[in-house]
Amino acid sequence: MVESIAERLSSLPAMATGGRVARLSDHFEAERIGALLVTSATNIRYLTGFTGSAGIALVTPSDFVLVTDGRYATQAPRQIAESGCGARVEISSTDQRAIIAGIIAAGSISTIGLEADHVTWSAQQKFGSDWFPGLDLVATKGIIEKLRRSKDAGELARIEVAAMIADAALASLRSTLDDGPTELEFAGELDAAMRRLGATKPSFETIVASGPNSALPHARPSSRRIVEGDLVVIDFGAVVDGYCSDMTRTIAVGEIDDTSSRMIEVVAAAQAAGVAAVRPGIAAREVDATCRRIIDDAGWAAAFSHGTGHGVGLDIHEAPGVGSTSDATLAVGDVVTVEPGVYLPAHGGVRIEDTVVVTPEGCRPLTHSTKVSAP
Repeated sequence: MVESIAERLSSLPAMATGGRVARLSDHFEAERIGALLVTSATNIRYLTGFTGSAGIALVTPSDFVLVTDGRYATQAPRQIAESGCGARVEISSTDQRAIIAGIIAAGSISTIGLEADHVTWSAQQKFGSDWFPGLDLVATKGIIEKLRRSKDAGELARIEVAAMIADAALASLRSTLDDGPTELEFAGELDAAMRRLGATKPSFETIVASGPNSALPHARPSSRRIVEGDLVVIDFGAVVDGYCSDMTRTIAVGEIDDTSSRMIEVVAAAQAAGVAAVRPGIAAREVDATCRRIIDDAGWAAAFSHGTGHGVGLDIHEAPGVGSTSDATLAVGDVVTVEPGVYLPAHGGVRIEDTVVVTPEGCRPLTHSTKVSAP
């Protein structure tokens, strides 16, 4: 497995960054904008391949520019060239506003889109008064995020190897739960194992929740020591070249009580049914309903207190949502999680999660660790 991961990491396919800005520009007319100012670091990375912490991208019908500061004078042009995105780079540590405003003026653009989900109220006020006085600012919502939904081959390869790393890391440590580590100790070892296997970092703060803590859906690892009879919920993922994996497994340590065993059976059945339901054209809320019906029938409707899943990619939570209020319809290329859970304070909690990619035939799991078993 380790050799396979190393081989996959060394042979990742190139990213298909080149056509993304053209697809973005196709939405301008419907959004009634003449240009889009991109301020989300994640969306900038998606469009350009640039991974710096400071930058603004401007997309117009005739221009595509990344403006950043002197810290990235070498990095930005190199990453832009490697990505093949077609952007040009402007470096300014003092007046990025003048560069952007000059491009807008030269293009006779009167309407500028801002990313509503990524611009603060104070920034919007600044853009209106200082950057683009007299121009119309339009709040756009999720234009780039919609493009990010359907993953191409390069993106899928990175998510899949991130999932392989998480699988291998858990397999290497699973038996150590018998030794009674603290939640913090096990989480730390899991994070270290993923890094040793090639991950850049964990996808998010690793959750290791045992005994009563497992009844808290997003518990943080504590100094509690794992003991015989515990349910241990382990929710974690790895990042490879910016792309995340996500997986939850519930492990029973030694003998557990009958209620805990029944929770495992019900959640496992609900999760399997949810994965089986994933296919192109299904409403995301129907996947949620499929999982929820099984848990409801077991009498634990109130104990399933969160949505069934979410999209995964450059962000650990992205479109499409998979919940009862989602208006998304799943499509080929979507990467989503299926993660029902039951949480009973007197017994602990159980959550089981896979990340899957929607295929023409249904879906293909990207996470493969044994679902539920004693270590």
